Amino acid sequence: MVKIVIENLAQKEVFPEGKVNSVLSVLQSNYIDWMHACGGKGRCTTCKMIVIAGADQLSPLSAAELNYRKLGELASNERLACQTSVFGVCKIRVPDDTKMPHMTYTN
Repeated sequence: MVKIVIENLAQKEVFPEGKVNSVLSVLQSNYIDWMHACGGKGRCTTCKMIVIAGADQLSPLSAAELNYRKLGELASNERLACQTSVFGVCKIRVPDDTKMPHMTYTN
């Protein structure tokens, strides 16, 4: 089973359908607004997500993510939603600095 749980969106559960795509595309197809300034091309870090659990259920780090880690712009528990695919169950959080003003977040 593939499932994404968004901890600070009231434990919202998202179940991808069909082919496994990026976390960002799964969120968008489930009508969840998620910051992504570069259009999901891995050229910025605005689609950053904090991985709470299930890191082993995610695709390996992309070249862009490795570069951002090297530059210190992506912590060890953070991934880019546009560069990451999920193959099992994972729990993520929206970072404080990329929360959308019209969304209601929980602790």
